[in-house]
Amino acid sequence: MLVISYLLGERHKEPATGEPFESGIAPTGSAHIRFSAHFYIVAMFFVIFDLEAVFIVAWAIALKDVGWAGYISILIFIGILAAVLIYEWRIGALDFGPNGNKILSAYKKFKK
Repeated sequence: MLVISYLLGERHKEPATGEPFESGIAPTGSAHIRFSAHFYIVAMFFVIFDLEAVFIVAWAIALKDVGWAGYISILIFIGILAAVLIYEWRIGALDFGPNGNKILSAYKKFKK
């Protein structure tokens, strides 16, 4: 199948044929750029707090079945999430101001 498509397929020799094409916009610069660590930290926060929403929805669906034990366990779970959010806020992980140095210094301090 591959050999037949290679033999019967069209061949183009224009210079733009091998270039990437995105919605009719000509490419500018390299696609390999460095992103700030802020983007990755925001992605981690999103995953963490998105997963907790899944657990809380699952708890809400089974609310009648889990009873008081489930209610107490979800309160502990939400308490831990609140403590993590307060901790991230206090170290400056949620500070995305114009300079962004606070989050990097907090990360370096935490890493030591």
